[in-house]
Amino acid sequence: MPFHIGDIVSRNSYGNDILFKVVAINNNDVELRGIDVRLCADSNIGDLRKEDPSKLKDDKELFDRFGGIVSLDRDEYFYMPGKILHIDSDGDYLNRCMRFYNNAGIRAYGLNLPENKVYTEIEQYLNDLRPDIVVITGHDSYLKNKGNKNDIHNYKNSENFIRAIESARKYEDSPDKLIIIAGACQSNYEELIKAGANFASSPKRINIHALDPAIIAVSTALSDRNKSIDLIDILNKTKYGPEGIGGIITNGAMYTGYPR
Repeated sequence: MPFHIGDIVSRNSYGNDILFKVVAINNNDVELRGIDVRLCADSNIGDLRKEDPSKLKDDKELFDRFGGIVSLDRDEYFYMPGKILHIDSDGDYLNRCMRFYNNAGIRAYGLNLPENKVYTEIEQYLNDLRPDIVVITGHDSYLKNKGNKNDIHNYKNSENFIRAIESARKYEDSPDKLIIIAGACQSNYEELIKAGANFASSPKRINIHALDPAIIAVSTALSDRNKSIDLIDILNKTKYGPEGIGGIITNGAMYTGYPR
């Protein structure tokens, strides 16, 4: 069966556990991007199985679940959730996350940039948009065949995420004035946190869901600016919990006013 760019496939050698989109074909080598997990992979064409697009799940369940993260008393108070800047190397994931923010009633700006370009451009957008929360994500992977998980060079894009975080922290060094959420599948969690991220993936070097960074962003955007978030509760809202994303206790980003 011939394969084409845009086909939905899975890998036989991995038990067909993850659905991918074919993004490039070079003879028998195929470049893949996860549909629901932020993972890039390469495969031999003989290891692939074409999948029915009807297997794809929409995000309605997640939209419904996070349509109202907090109970807002509309009769007396008014609320100003935190503003989000989401920078993503994957346009498909970015569009899904933007729909998620819109569904939650959050003001958000989306920017599609390759991972290796973010650190040179992020400060300009932070100055122009002045967000409360910045999400820096895309694709990553831990090259297990290289061995040492502490070696930053054994990751596809973790170093790019670190450089972007460091640039954002030059703009604002307070973790409560600018909340940074960074990383993708299998990223070097410890180094991203050390660089200045409030939340990062992936403590257990596992894959994360495409919407996990957005779930953290919405949760913090709708949390009180004068109170520390419930860290464990917010992490448990993500697909894989604290194995996929971890972070530091942080204040929320929402102002509450009176009267309405």
